[in-house]
Formats: sequence, C-alpha cells, structure tokens
Amino acid sequence: MARTPSNMIPLGTIAPEFYIKDTNSNHTYSFEDLKGSKGTLVIFMCNHCPFVLHVINEIVMISNDYRVQGLGIIAISSNDIVKYPQDSPELMTDFALQHKIDFPYLFDETQEVAKAYDAACTPDFYLFDNQDKLFYRGQLDDSRPGNGIPLSGTDLRNAIDALIYNRTLNEIQKPSIGCNIKWK
Repeated sequence: MARTPSNMIPLGTIAPEFYIKDTNSNHTYSFEDLKGSKGTLVIFMCNHCPFVLHVINEIVMISNDYRVQGLGIIAISSNDIVKYPQDSPELMTDFALQHKIDFPYLFDETQEVAKAYDAACTPDFYLFDNQDKLFYRGQLDDSRPGNGIPLSGTDLRNAIDALIYNRTLNEIQKPSIGCNIKWK
C-alpha cells in the first residue's frame, strides 16, 4: 500500500474554481455553488483506496456534525477510471449510497481540478474559510490502516472548530497520508 503525503500548499491560497458533475445528483456544480456560509471542506477521495475506506465513516460523521453549522462539504474523485474502473462515476454513486454520503461526490474526469488544488493523495483535505482562503490542509488524524491508533478525526475537527468559532489554529499542520491520485 503506497503512502503518499499531501502537498502542503500555502495557507491563504484561494480555492480554485471548478465546474464538474456530482455523481449523486447528476447535476454539475462549481465551488461557488457548494460552498458553505462558514467555510468549505474539499476532500479528494476515491472508492477503492484503503486509506479512504479506513476513514469514510468519520468523514460522514464530520459532515453530519458540521453541515448544520454552515460548513459546505465537497468530495471529489480524480482517479483515472480507465486504469481504475472501480472509481467510475456509476460506482461512485453506489459507494455514496453504501456509505450514506449525502454531500456532493464529484467526478473530476479531466483531472484538472486535482491539479489546480495540487492534490496528491486520497484522502486529501482542504478547509477554506468563508472568504475562500485556505485555512487548513492536512490529515484527519493520526490513525492509518493497521497502525492501531483509533480513528477520531481530531486534527480536522479542531481545524473546523477553530474556523467556525473564530479561534486561532496552529500553522504547523501534518500532511494527510494515503494512496496517490491515479494520474492518466
């Protein structure tokens, strides 16, 4: 299992715009359409990655806990579906249903969105404030498949709380670790 870290782009970076299809609703959305009043969490993920499968239930819980507080949640899959057909849009819809994902799960067919965000792995987390400036990028928590550390979502939850409740956040942030994005 490959262990690829996030690219830690500079805090304050403005969220790149996109316009891609949601596999849950079959509508096409932009960042602007989906952002939250308090901020927006963009997650690069896919269906088959063991790192995503390890954390998907916590991601759904975070979504359920924070969307009601004004946080927009967006998941994006950018993997090459020719080489990795298990990440096809049809199977993304099935994956969302199976895991009770009721936030948009977008398919980045051209991989331009992943490149614009400098996404490197799945899962890769980007938290933007209500001005679309990057507030946090990094890991969910220290848990990884097989390392015995319980899943908690601590790092990401602390960042979201700091954003929503206007608290300061440590600028030293740990990168996420996961499978590399499957580039064409």
